[in-house]
Amino acid sequence: MTDDPRKIPSHELTYARLRDMVLFGVLAPGQPVTIQGLIADLGAGMTPVREAIRRLAAEGALEPQGNRRVTVPRLQPGVLDQLAFARLTIEPRLAELAAAALTPALIARLAALDDKVNAAIRAGNVSDYLTANHAFHFALYEASGAGVLIDMARSMWLRFGPSLRVVATLAGASGLPDQHAEALAAMKAGDGPRLGRALHDDIAQGVEEVRAALARGEV
Repeated sequence: MTDDPRKIPSHELTYARLRDMVLFGVLAPGQPVTIQGLIADLGAGMTPVREAIRRLAAEGALEPQGNRRVTVPRLQPGVLDQLAFARLTIEPRLAELAAAALTPALIARLAALDDKVNAAIRAGNVSDYLTANHAFHFALYEASGAGVLIDMARSMWLRFGPSLRVVATLAGASGLPDQHAEALAAMKAGDGPRLGRALHDDIAQGVEEVRAALARGEV
C-alpha cells in the first residue's frame, strides 16, 4: 500500500471544512460553538480541529471564548470601515484584470451562479446565498491570474463574508439594484472598466446593508 501524493492531508481538509462553515453560514457571527461540537460536526480529531481553529483565529475569522468555545466575531464599525476600503480597492481591480480572460463558457457559468444567488435571496436561504455569491465573485477573480490580490480578497472575505447573511434575509432585498446583472452585461460587452465599476457598486451596496444591520444590532 503506497501513499497517494495527491491526497490532501487531513488537517488541511479539517481547516477547509471549518473555513467553509464560517464562510457559508453554518456558524453565524456571535454564535458560540464548543470545540467538542466542532469535532463531531467535522468528523475529525481534537488535534486537527484545534489547529484549524488556531489558523482561522490568526486570520480573524474565529475568536476563542472561555469554556472551550469559539465564535465568529461580530464586525465592529472600525473593522468594517477597513474591510470596505480594502475590498473597494482590490476587488474592482481583480474584476478589471479578469475581463480580458473571460470566455463565453465562463460568462455562462457566472450567469448560472448569479441565478442561484437570486433564487437564494428570493427564498431567504442564507447558506445558499453565501455559497453562490462567494462562488460568483471568486470564479470571476480567479480569471484575473493575480494570485497575490486573490489571496488578499480571500482573507477579507473570511472576515466580511459571514455578515453578508443580512442580504439574504432583508425584507424587499430583491428591490436592491442588481449589480451582478450590470457586471454580466459588462462582461458580455468586453468592457473591463465598466465591470470594475459594477463590482465596486456591488461591494459598496453590501457594505451599506451590513453597516445598517450593525446599527440595528442584527449582525
